[in-house]
Amino acid sequence: MDIPLLPLCDGNQIPMEVGDTKFDQRLVDLVKTAIEKGFYHLDCAEMYGTEEEVGRAIQESGVPREKLFITNKVAQGIDDIHAAIQESLKKLQTDYFDLYLIHIPFFANSDADFQRAWKSMEEIKRAGKAKSIGVSNYLRPHVKATLAGATIPPSFNQIEFHPYLQRGDNYLSWLRENGLQVGSFKGLTPAFRAPDGPLLEPLARIAKAHDTTEVAVLINWIIQNKVVAVTTTTKPERLDEYAQALKIKLTQDELQEITDVGSTYHFRTSWPEHFEADDRS
Repeated sequence: MDIPLLPLCDGNQIPMEVGDTKFDQRLVDLVKTAIEKGFYHLDCAEMYGTEEEVGRAIQESGVPREKLFITNKVAQGIDDIHAAIQESLKKLQTDYFDLYLIHIPFFANSDADFQRAWKSMEEIKRAGKAKSIGVSNYLRPHVKATLAGATIPPSFNQIEFHPYLQRGDNYLSWLRENGLQVGSFKGLTPAFRAPDGPLLEPLARIAKAHDTTEVAVLINWIIQNKVVAVTTTTKPERLDEYAQALKIKLTQDELQEITDVGSTYHFRTSWPEHFEADDRS
């Protein structure tokens, strides 16, 4: 499977479609199946509690480490990032991560907290334990605080992004202007978590026009917006559906319709306690 690559500001490249490893007890077999089908970008996190299973699946897959792109994230270990990454590397049975992220910004009470954590991330990159470093769930003030003290700027921000949460105030373009590429999680929200929203009819019509599914249309919309699509599943057959997104190309009119109709509706799935109901930041 030929997954397009997105260049990062540090010279590395990231595959634009991801197999997220947050599965059930069938995790090992599912990850092996995903790898067999060509999903070589695996998105992990210590928060998921599945690192040992993913590590075993990677070893059993027989695919050389250099062919894989492994993302991991630190949250619980934020007070000692050096120890946290060492434990994660051990569980995943690898010497380095291709991309290592600070998972959430809510640990910090000041700009200095962001900058102290980022200093550790820079040290990890210099030590070769992560090829690229970045953040996740960061809003503009969090990124600004991090950049203010950074010697090596973050190259990536993984955020909730989909047609019902396109982020206000030109946030994505601002991130790119500051050297950060963007990854999307919960990108299939209009199909699974808000299926009765205003995109119900447009997605069905566009999917029919391309002889595919609404899920594939949503993933293609994300990718054509130059955002890395992170997907999850507990069903092996879903992997083939996700792969269809790379075989279609939505027209500019279709992309714009999804964007315009999606923007009329607001639906946030993650960390809602940190946001007002109408906050689209």
